[in-house]
Amino acid sequence: MKLGLNLGYWGAGNDAANLELAKEADRLGFSVVWAAEAYGSDAPTVLAWVAAQTERIDVGSAIFQIPARTPAMAAMTGATLDTLSGGRFRMGLGVSGPQVSEGWHGVRFDKPLARTREYVEIVKKALSREKLRFEGEHYTLPLPDGPGKALQLTVHPVREQIPIYLAAVGPKNLELTGEIADGWLAIFFSPEFSAESLASVKAGREKAGKTMEGFDVVPTVPLVVGEDWKACADPVRAYTALYVGGMGSRKQNFYNNLMVRMGFPAQAEEIQEKYLSRDYAGAMAAIPLEFLDATALLGPKERIADRMQALAAAGVTTLSVSPMLQDLEQGIAGLRTAAEALDLAGVGS
Repeated sequence: MKLGLNLGYWGAGNDAANLELAKEADRLGFSVVWAAEAYGSDAPTVLAWVAAQTERIDVGSAIFQIPARTPAMAAMTGATLDTLSGGRFRMGLGVSGPQVSEGWHGVRFDKPLARTREYVEIVKKALSREKLRFEGEHYTLPLPDGPGKALQLTVHPVREQIPIYLAAVGPKNLELTGEIADGWLAIFFSPEFSAESLASVKAGREKAGKTMEGFDVVPTVPLVVGEDWKACADPVRAYTALYVGGMGSRKQNFYNNLMVRMGFPAQAEEIQEKYLSRDYAGAMAAIPLEFLDATALLGPKERIADRMQALAAAGVTTLSVSPMLQDLEQGIAGLRTAAEALDLAGVGS
């Protein structure tokens, strides 16, 4: 199992600290640093900035939003980042959610699985530098009965194949991820509740005639280091409440549904109800300590090492940590503790 760093969203007053965290992860030998986008900072600009100031660590999008750019544009951006970074780019993709897709990008959130399948196929075609022709339900290239022509990507990526990851939560999307992607970007991953999700991924791999060999399972896991693991859980509450309670509507919240499937239906309902009623403190308080402990790395180095062993045994191949504290000194100390814990766990690769 390798280590990664997830910087989350840029532009929240933590920019300078995030850059230093990325540099420290590079020095520590972390495998990859990820950046996200929603409706603030965009991921490609951040990744270019980080790649320019690091040497060895890969840079990855977690994620590029599918409704935010055409598949050809995603391929252009990926090829450019791969050349600028010297072959260190990983492309994570995701459909985002209905509110962002339709409210921010003006793109209907319909048939996300079929749209994702077509999108990834076009991205792969473009990156292969063959002339781009495609006829699907959602995309047609070139457009018929017009002046468009089949074009070829003019940039040569450093690698023949840029790895593509999908952010997936639901069973059908997980199966699609296994079938068409090189890795899975997971959230709220728990060794105790991961078998069902990984079974869906494996079903997709089998559908494509592949095994899990070489497939990258990449959960982002909050990290808080300290002697009292229960106290360490508190900084994770706002992050968890935002996703389970606020990332979506009452009718459609993928993260809330995941918490239900993980065995916390009453708590998931209470968190969402309080969050959408703007009782944020109540929503945070309603998160079970058991759930936080299952989905985060909390406590001293030895306890974190034990959890890393469980994560590796569950099938995680790249563990991306996300330090929850904004203080730079604590963040760097957290990354160093994670590296030491991985050595102590004896599951590094």
